[in-house]
Amino acid sequence: MFKTRITEMLGIEYPILAGGMQWLSRAEFVSAVSEAGGLGFITAATFTDPEELRDEIKKTRTLTKKPIGVNISMLPVLMEGDATRKYINVVVDEKVPVVETSGRNPESYVPALKEGGVKLIHKVPAARFARKAESIGADAVTIVGFECGGHPGMDDVTSMILIPKVCESVDIPVVAAGGIADARGFVAALSLGAEGVVMGTRFLATKECPAHQNFKEWVVEAQETDTMLIERSIRNAVRVMKNEVAQKVLEMENHGATLDELIVHISGKLGKNAWLTGDLDSATIAAGQCIGLIHEVLTVKQVIDNIVNGAREIVKRLNGIVK
Repeated sequence: MFKTRITEMLGIEYPILAGGMQWLSRAEFVSAVSEAGGLGFITAATFTDPEELRDEIKKTRTLTKKPIGVNISMLPVLMEGDATRKYINVVVDEKVPVVETSGRNPESYVPALKEGGVKLIHKVPAARFARKAESIGADAVTIVGFECGGHPGMDDVTSMILIPKVCESVDIPVVAAGGIADARGFVAALSLGAEGVVMGTRFLATKECPAHQNFKEWVVEAQETDTMLIERSIRNAVRVMKNEVAQKVLEMENHGATLDELIVHISGKLGKNAWLTGDLDSATIAAGQCIGLIHEVLTVKQVIDNIVNGAREIVKRLNGIVK
């Protein structure tokens, strides 16, 4: 076992968390991660109706008795129709042990989470946001490096710098995300001060992940240079697979396109259809630079077992060179 404050807080065997992936992090996949000793997060944004989220939580609990979490990705600005409060209410009602938030300050939801006994992990892209999260009552923070798939923030700082920076900036546990796909990244994150890791892209290439096989094969064949950053012009930088639509979006941004013009190509609803049909060029798809380290599609358990066993071997080797 790898015992850290994260494993103790969440009641899990290994400090390995599966990042919430919209449309993909559903009951079968989430339960597989938790059953393998990690922690899976159901993604609330997959469901337009909070009652559908409730049903998914209940379904997941028929597949595993181990802890699960819910990921609530909030838009950077509160907008009309935002369902965050309703998602929070469902999480509390269903006694989900942990929620992962991102996108904007979750301070207004902290009292309800605390009262409901729900642990809050807030995902941030910089040390200054980690300090803010600690100050408003977050139980842990996840720091995302420049390498990550999805939103790495606007500062272009890698995990190698951000992890120790955040660890020296806060007293609450730090979870590392961005560039981690195997035992080497896991041990590196722990050595830099993190007490757990979050992986998304590595879990995309697993048998339990509901993504179309085309995407899994793309991950296995892709190189670390096959991702790109878009949406910088709207201050919402996102790392995605390098495909036709992503390159179209970047070209539009370079010519001053507005959000209204871009939304036609970056809408999350396009991603849902792409994941189902396997059309690699029909949507912007989050993917991290760690694709260069992923060489086969495995079961979730194999991924986690390989990391844990590999980490033990790395630690043994390092102990052997210390005189």
